[in-house]
Amino acid sequence: DMTYIQTKRNGWCYLSTIMDLHSRRIIGYSFSKKMATDLVLKTLESAVKNRTITGDLIIHTDLGSQYTSDDYNQRLTELHIRHSYSRKGCPYDNAPMESFHASLKKECVYPVPVFEDYETAAAVLFEYVHAFYNRKRIHSSLGYQTPLQVEIATLTSQMAA
Repeated sequence: DMTYIQTKRNGWCYLSTIMDLHSRRIIGYSFSKKMATDLVLKTLESAVKNRTITGDLIIHTDLGSQYTSDDYNQRLTELHIRHSYSRKGCPYDNAPMESFHASLKKECVYPVPVFEDYETAAAVLFEYVHAFYNRKRIHSSLGYQTPLQVEIATLTSQMAA
């Protein structure tokens, strides 16, 4: 999914993210001054770089033009990833991503009146995702564990089996 981040010098910038729904970990993201298909393709490549694709994999997105583009869907086909879409006008179909973006804005974006520029926003967002959200932020839906704790527990149980 994608969200908007305002900066003084560069105007609106765009954050695209992919979440692992099992652990709630952000496994891919990209930040850009332009809301284009290239942004979501970079996010997809970031996620694929962080995960080995095994078995059936489904990616769920809204119906934004970036996600319905031929380039994006061709790349999904090449990666053998099935594409699921939210219903038109129904953000609840993608509730975990909407919740992440709401948390990000409440905890990271809104406390700053407006970021000075793209570079400042990019650095703060990187820190939020990698140092805080994935590693320290607990989730009630995960039994009050962090995304990283859930992933470690899952890998440990898979190795023991």
